[in-house]
Amino acid sequence: MKLGILGTGMIVKDLLTMLDRLPLEAVYILGTERSREKTEQLARDYRLDKAFFDYEQLLASDADIIYVALPNFLHHSFARKALLKGKHVIIEKPVTSNSEELADLINIAEENGLMVFEAMNIHYLPSYQGLKEDVKELGDIKIVSFNYSQYSSRYDAFKRGEILPAFDPHKSGGALMDIHVYNIHGIVGIFGVPQKVVYQANIQKGIDTSGIMLYDYDTFKAVSIGAKDCKAPVTSVIQGDKATIVVEKPVNQMQEYRVLFHDGREKVRKFEQKEHRMYYEFKEFIRMVEEGDDKKQRKMLKLSKEIARLMENVRRESGIVFDFDKRMPCSVNSDYIAR
Repeated sequence: MKLGILGTGMIVKDLLTMLDRLPLEAVYILGTERSREKTEQLARDYRLDKAFFDYEQLLASDADIIYVALPNFLHHSFARKALLKGKHVIIEKPVTSNSEELADLINIAEENGLMVFEAMNIHYLPSYQGLKEDVKELGDIKIVSFNYSQYSSRYDAFKRGEILPAFDPHKSGGALMDIHVYNIHGIVGIFGVPQKVVYQANIQKGIDTSGIMLYDYDTFKAVSIGAKDCKAPVTSVIQGDKATIVVEKPVNQMQEYRVLFHDGREKVRKFEQKEHRMYYEFKEFIRMVEEGDDKKQRKMLKLSKEIARLMENVRRESGIVFDFDKRMPCSVNSDYIAR
């Protein structure tokens, strides 16, 4: 398999640190003329096979899979173009600006026998698989609470009036899309889609900088907090009538958690995740493509579709509207490749 990477931002640098552990024959990277020096340096540092500065040229190469690691509002247009050129696509979370864009990508992929993946590493971590099993020991679930609050390095600029993509409603930014998405995947990945969900957001300049999500699962309730304008200890708790699970790290970085039984027993579950947290998802994406595992791919894509629809609904109900909520021409703006 040959991988084409779009972007040179922080998430790409994270990925590059472990690419040598993946079964890849070649790796290419796409940058802009503006980021040429940075892109070429990354290619040298990580011994990549080639750096491209023209998307058409990358798509004309022998790359099998394109990884879209660009600002949220560009996910759909760049992924769409790759699919139309016969490439599988891995799209960094959140998969698209809204559910309509995702539906468009799925239609193109199905028509051309291609695969679409959302790069949400939670679902592929051994620790998360363990968590899903250990939830069964808690008895009847009563209360679930996830908190992922992390003060954004871009929030100070936002307060000064400098609007970067992470806080720009015109670029599909905001706390829901950037950080709360982890909470949502963590909860829905275990318990499924809730009967009802409400998002109470702190909104400034037309975008949510933090917010609280309330989930109604009929027999139990859940709440999640996602913040980019303040911070707190990152803790997630799942409470049942027999035991409670406590996770003291973001779920996407989880390597252990505690199971606290009501009779006083405590079980610490540690997982030897020796690889980088992104390794597990990318290894599985490559396997699904190579083995043609449509069943697993469709299962994961179904979850992405459900969450994309949920997030779009609560966002609109909160009065947060993106430019891309109205169908727009699928133009590719390469000026935003370097985050």
